[in-house]
Amino acid sequence: MPTGVALRDAREQLFAAAERVLLQDGPNALTSRAVTAEAGCAKGVLHRHFADFDAFLAEFVLDRIARIDTRAAALRDSAGTGTVADNLTGALVDLFGSVAVAIVGLVTFRDDLRARLRQATPTGVPLLAEATAMIASYLAAERELGRVAADADVDTLAPTLVGAGHLLFADRRGTPPEAGAVHRTVTAVIAGVVREPPP
Repeated sequence: MPTGVALRDAREQLFAAAERVLLQDGPNALTSRAVTAEAGCAKGVLHRHFADFDAFLAEFVLDRIARIDTRAAALRDSAGTGTVADNLTGALVDLFGSVAVAIVGLVTFRDDLRARLRQATPTGVPLLAEATAMIASYLAAERELGRVAADADVDTLAPTLVGAGHLLFADRRGTPPEAGAVHRTVTAVIAGVVREPPP
């Protein structure tokens, strides 16, 4: 890597490399050497921008968690359009079809990383907690529009949907579930609270 590369460019290059290593080889293979080799840069580049490898991993996970905010806004904006089941299915496929499942495995695998992330995410499993908040916010918006029952417990439905979605996608080595399987799960979870007319 040429000297003088902007910090943000180096960070993004290293984060993208970490994501590729994580998806291809799992959390066991995620080392500073593997990341810098995948990024095509010297190992010193990582250590120039981060105090240590766990600091790098914490920033990587927080960066990927921050991307949920964009997804959350788009999902909330979809309230009142399409069907509730289709919107939730799309959100779960988008979330868990990405690096999210692998990140949950990484956080579970590394005690030091989990401890650092506790400063930013004091409760719940990092990334899954933010995904749950995203789904709860969407369901609350649909409840306000009357497409979800007024007495629906969105704070229970959201983690149920996220947990079910995570289980469907948890085997990263296998073939991801088809959208139809996710849709069937979503439909079963929300069946008692949806108030929209059938298609």
